[in-house]
This record gives sequence, C-alpha cells and structure tokens, in this order.
Amino acid sequence: MNEKKVEDGDVVILPAFGASFEEMSLMNEKNVEVVDTTCPWVSKVWNTVDQHQRKGLTSVIHGKYGHEETIATTSFCEDYICVKDYKEAEMVADYIVNGGDKEAFLKYFEKAVSKGFDPDTMLDKVGLANQTTMYKKETRAIGQLMQKAMMKKFGPVDAKDHYLEFDTICDATQERQDAIHELVENASELDLDFILVVGGWDSSNTAHLLEIPQKAGIRSFHINKADCIGADNTITHRTMSGDIVTEKFIEDIEDAGKTVVMGVTSGASTPDKAVQDSLSSIFMLKKLQSGKEE
Repeated sequence: MNEKKVEDGDVVILPAFGASFEEMSLMNEKNVEVVDTTCPWVSKVWNTVDQHQRKGLTSVIHGKYGHEETIATTSFCEDYICVKDYKEAEMVADYIVNGGDKEAFLKYFEKAVSKGFDPDTMLDKVGLANQTTMYKKETRAIGQLMQKAMMKKFGPVDAKDHYLEFDTICDATQERQDAIHELVENASELDLDFILVVGGWDSSNTAHLLEIPQKAGIRSFHINKADCIGADNTITHRTMSGDIVTEKFIEDIEDAGKTVVMGVTSGASTPDKAVQDSLSSIFMLKKLQSGKEE
C-alpha cells in the first residue's frame, strides 16, 4: 500500500491477505473509511502468532517471506523465521537439535527472520503458523518435523512445553488441493488429456494447484482468463517457474471422433465466471477444429 497516496476522507479497502500492523495503525491515525475484507483464515493466523508471542515462542511460519500475506503476519510477530518448504524446515530442525554454523544459518535466512534473530536462543521454544495458501500436507509434515526435533532435544515429556501448533490452512484452499490430488491419483483411469487450472498468475494458492499435476508428470496448464485459449488451438499459460509461454493446446483436436477428457480446478478466489468462460472457449475450440457439434 502506498501510504503517501492515502488522504483524509479516502476509502481504503484492505485485501483478503490483510495488511501489516504498521499499515493498519496508519489507517487508524488518518481520517479514512476502512473496508476490511481480510479473510477470516488470515485473521486466525494472526491470532495464532499473537498466542506464540504471549507464550514466549518464536513463530516458525511456513510461507514465502516476500508474499503479502506473510509480510502482514510477520508484522504481528516479535520473533519469527519463515520457511518456504520442507527442505528449509529441515535446516531449522537440524539447527534445533544439533546447532551449527550460526553465521551461515543467518546468512541463508537473512530475509526471512526477525530483526536481531538469534537461532541459539530463539529456537528453544517455537510455534508453527502458515501462509494460508500453502500445502496443508507440507505444513503438517513440517509440524511433525518440529515436534520430533523438540522431542530429540528436550525429551518426549518436556517437548510439549517447547512446541505449539494450530491448523490455519484455508478450507477453500485445502478442498481444491484434495480434489486435484484425487484427479492426479486417478488420471490413468480417467484417461485425462490435461488438467486446467484457472486463476490469477500472481495467486500463490493457484500456483500451488499447478504444481501437484506437474510434479506427477501430468500435462497441465495454469491460465488466468479465457482469452488464453486461442482459436488456433494454442494456449498461453504460466509455468511452474513463472514464465508465460504459448504452445499447442489439445492433441489431435482435428479428429472429430476424439473425446477430450480434462480435469478443471481454480484458485480459491477465482470467480466462477472465469472458469465457465474458459470451459466455453474450449468447447467452442473443439467445435471449430473438428467441425462437429459437441
């Protein structure tokens, strides 16, 4: 948010991923009308890290430190470290149990920790929170990893005093992740040609949905609108690496007898109309290319 452009009497809409503590304090100081659309699940994460601080815990946040939601969450923390995936969580767990090269550790996590972070003292008691759009299975695995690390260091009896977690994954995100996992597991039986993921190219939860079929080797595409599907049987889509590319879309579409089998999902905030328009474009493309009524 550009605070310099906010003037007295303005209407300020706080997005679903929330705003930082500093930004909200500024809004309170100014004579503006605030429309708060923060997702309840995001607020739940903030309540969770607040409990961490009250209990003297360091928040281990499963999320991307540069994501707007995680930036907002860390603004409510005194002590925190962000881990983007299980691999980084393993680095933290290993340091909890075995210690290590403090300088190298802080260098690696320099953008993902609170000011003055000291891993030698601030990882003795930790609580887990997350960016609400991360993989729930990965968050749970990270939680188990942290719990095991505390058990190794402090013993099974005292570990409970050194680790705390709550389930703060968004339901809408989890339902979509579960559904696409089911599609992937049954792809051969369903004879899927591809999986279409519809949602903003800057949407974290939508990008994660693409990763599931991609990592399983299933042809899949992430588009942000129906216009990404061309009448010449091309599709413009976002890859896992973030590149926007255009390539041939449906194989053998000219075959009038070919049945196209696809799986479709969308980001948690994607309008239903965006999905319907994308499907309509595919149906029209098949009709035009095969010269046959669908």
